[in-house]
Amino acid sequence: MLKIIPLGGLGEIGLNMMVIEYDDVMFIIDAGLMFPEEYMLGVDIVIPVMDYIRENRDKIHGIIVTHAHEDHIGALPYLLKEIRLPVYGTAFTLEVVRNKLVEFDLNQYVDLNLVNPGETLSIEPFEIEFIRVSHSTIDGVGLAIKTPEGVIIHTGDFRINIDADKMKNTDVLSFAKFGEKGVLALMADSTNAEVEGYTSPEHEVAKNLEKLIAAASGRVIIALFASNVSRIELLIDIAIRCHRKVIFNGRSIEQIIAVADKLGHINCPPNTILDIKQINKYRDDEVLIITTGSQGEPMSSLVRMSSGMHKHIKIKKGDNVILSSKDIPGNEKAIAGIINKLYRRGADVVYSKIAHIHTSGHAHKEELKLMFNLIRPEYFIPIHGEYRHLVVHARIVEKLGLPRKNVIVAEDGNIIVFDKDGGRIEGHVHTGRILVDGKGIGDVGRSVLKERRELSEGGLVVVTIVIDEETGHVLYGPELISKGFIFDSITGHLIDDAQCVILEILEEIDPESKDRIDLFRKKMQKALKQYFAFTINRRPLIVPVIIEV
Repeated sequence: MLKIIPLGGLGEIGLNMMVIEYDDVMFIIDAGLMFPEEYMLGVDIVIPVMDYIRENRDKIHGIIVTHAHEDHIGALPYLLKEIRLPVYGTAFTLEVVRNKLVEFDLNQYVDLNLVNPGETLSIEPFEIEFIRVSHSTIDGVGLAIKTPEGVIIHTGDFRINIDADKMKNTDVLSFAKFGEKGVLALMADSTNAEVEGYTSPEHEVAKNLEKLIAAASGRVIIALFASNVSRIELLIDIAIRCHRKVIFNGRSIEQIIAVADKLGHINCPPNTILDIKQINKYRDDEVLIITTGSQGEPMSSLVRMSSGMHKHIKIKKGDNVILSSKDIPGNEKAIAGIINKLYRRGADVVYSKIAHIHTSGHAHKEELKLMFNLIRPEYFIPIHGEYRHLVVHARIVEKLGLPRKNVIVAEDGNIIVFDKDGGRIEGHVHTGRILVDGKGIGDVGRSVLKERRELSEGGLVVVTIVIDEETGHVLYGPELISKGFIFDSITGHLIDDAQCVILEILEEIDPESKDRIDLFRKKMQKALKQYFAFTINRRPLIVPVIIEV
């Protein structure tokens, strides 16, 4: 029996992780993270629950990473810290992974193995061929997995575009060859299943960017996703034609450029790329700055520029700022805030809502149809997307003629099986999300998030009271200290009345009771919450500090 078990990425954007299993042999496709949702206050990143992998660690023969985006490789260090497994990927992807492992002091312990597009990796009884795909980072691959039950195609994140450099195009011929031979199941990227038409080609975006840069009389500052090496290459070519020097700024983009340069992806005349410390040696119309922060990430380069906190770059009148990226859902307010700040400092700002300066790395509806028609699988499994994306993608292939019973819309933890009786969902494994906060992994759960939300919305009231252990009489307090609840100077009768509420609760409790302190604490919290909600319509977090002496 062949099993496909998604541990993340089906029903959400991010956390992409999947196990392929046959008898006692397993391998993993991707190990991604997700950036925290709005309610996850203080959380840095989110990674998948990996209990199933821990339970089967002796059966796992490796991890294949399809490309170098965080939602596909970001959880690798957390997995490899526990379980040392060989990692397989393309050159650029592995170099980005290597840098990530260095940060976690894991580089010397992990076996990184290069597999180029067109080459085959053997993990008996599997044969896995890497197929080149175009995406918003370079060296991405889809996978053709030969199994005892048939061939499984995993598209990876892809789009079908036409680029002058054929090595940047999706290898549709290889996908089509597998389609001719017969494919058991296709697992395809569903992110843009709701979007009509085709993705715009990069050369159209480059043409629009060049018009903006050529027309600019001052400095040009372009913010984009650091991993979008293809666009960075285009921008370097544009800078050369417009007689501008290029400056990279931002830790993530500088790391990516170092990797791209090492692998020969950055080709330009000497002295085209400058150190940021040289910026004042050139006129404003001779400078092109490529930076990070297009999503409003705290302390990113563009955010620091917009706030006037950047060490080398002060935004001024005549500057031209271009946000060459798409707004990730949830980041809209942060991005709008940056745009407003840049305008206040005198810059002209261009972004995707007012100019065609970005194109997606994920296939639109017509490309998804084309991929399906090239492969014509017996079964179809939509992957990579929120649940609505999966359903929409499933309906697309049903309209193309695949019977509904052969379309498997799965979610994280579903066990998709294939055997002589066909394909179906049969069983479930434990999945979920682990919240990473600073150096803590998994120690922030629902109760902590609830407390943080209460603190953020209602503030904090600390009640300190000292009680005689024998008599139950109050020796000190109750003293109320509030933070984020109300100004101490204007509390007036509010705090006085709250003290009376506390003392009344204490009088009601039998001093001989063994659990009187716990009972007092619970009743006090409930009574104070009710009192503050009634009098001021606020719900602070109540923290009682009760001391018996």
